[in-house]
Amino acid sequence: MPDATFNFPRGFLWGAATSSHQVEGNNTNNNWHRWEHSEGKIHSGHLSGLANDWWGGRWREDFDRAAESGQNAHRLSIEWSRVQPAPDRWDQNALDHYREMLRGLNERGMTPLVTLHHFTDPLWLEDHGGWTNPDVVTFFEAYAEQVVTALKGLCTTWCTINEPNVVTSLGYLLGTHPPGKKDIGQAFTVMGNQVLAHAAAYRKIHELQPEARVGPVINYRSLQPRRGWSPLDRMATWMQRKLYNDFFVDAVQTGKMDYLYKSVRAPEAIGTMDFLGINYYTRQEIFFDPGAANTAYTYQRFRTDAEMSQNGFMANEPEGFFEALKWGYRCGVPLIVTENGIEDEVDGLRPRYLAQHLHQLWRAVNFNYRIKGYFHWTLVDNFEWDAGWKLRFGLYELDPETQARRKRRSAGLYEAVCKTNSLSSAMVREFAPEVFEKIFPG
Repeated sequence: MPDATFNFPRGFLWGAATSSHQVEGNNTNNNWHRWEHSEGKIHSGHLSGLANDWWGGRWREDFDRAAESGQNAHRLSIEWSRVQPAPDRWDQNALDHYREMLRGLNERGMTPLVTLHHFTDPLWLEDHGGWTNPDVVTFFEAYAEQVVTALKGLCTTWCTINEPNVVTSLGYLLGTHPPGKKDIGQAFTVMGNQVLAHAAAYRKIHELQPEARVGPVINYRSLQPRRGWSPLDRMATWMQRKLYNDFFVDAVQTGKMDYLYKSVRAPEAIGTMDFLGINYYTRQEIFFDPGAANTAYTYQRFRTDAEMSQNGFMANEPEGFFEALKWGYRCGVPLIVTENGIEDEVDGLRPRYLAQHLHQLWRAVNFNYRIKGYFHWTLVDNFEWDAGWKLRFGLYELDPETQARRKRRSAGLYEAVCKTNSLSSAMVREFAPEVFEKIFPG
């Protein structure tokens, strides 16, 4: 068998990604807490509850796990509803709590990457129209100012909004996330307000911290027409790519928000992207069907021969990851892989998913794509939104009842990668022998 090592650039960031509501616990003042307590919204009626008890202090032991396994960075988010529990009140104790967490990362030699908005909104904002309210731009700018003023001595890399395309599609088109709307007009309003809010926050952050690096995080979906011969499938795929993958990054590059049927100028958004965060999980096929339930008359399906995750939530499609990085490269800014992972409680598929995706990451690096880091989703099993505790993405298993953590086998593979800044044939042979020949052909 061949022996080889794929090395990554010196200073490459290796870490895991988390978000506040999914790990902190006892978050009661945001729209997701309300959503969880609405009947039929969450799988099996699950509640986030104590989550991973980070607000109670267990972030310390999880940061220790990450640092001891060679991770040199961590991505976390700030909970807006804790920092601004009411429109006229800021909570300095909450900011002190986040300051302590970031100091904890710095003390462990880990670089923080901070996300300002990761799906959750304060109840007061939701009750005033949420992201459909044009005042959200001003609200978000003020929130960014408070957070960055408090934390700028401990962090220089900021993600403004995590997956605005997911917030829009699941919250305002499909209705599976709060506020549960199915209204394309509201969806377009939200898309525009997110661009403007990002731009306002970007400029405010640079005013407060000129050396900061600021960027959005986009969930990139590799979308392919199911029937390549069908002009309807191809057209539907093109439309979804434009609105889902491209809308936000095109707006911050050109200053135009392209809604397909109209274009709205947003010159203030031009140049508000120091880096692009890319979240990639899987690839899907688009199938045009005039009887489909959504507004684009399309269904999304996985390839019939794809290797599926434990609960059928996603497919293992590493080539789509390279496609995502190639797509990001065209933006002309550095890239950070801000999320990548797979749900797999038994940890059978995750080792080979991880090995195959890191191989694609190395390929992109060797095409001289300016990729600065990789953050695995996620460190420890957490509350996965409307799927509750059903989907397990963690390198470490969590028992939500006892808060016990247990290291999974895939954590060993990731530890070897982080500690050596490389992916080697020995690692793949040990942890993912089933895909050895695909990564290291003889």
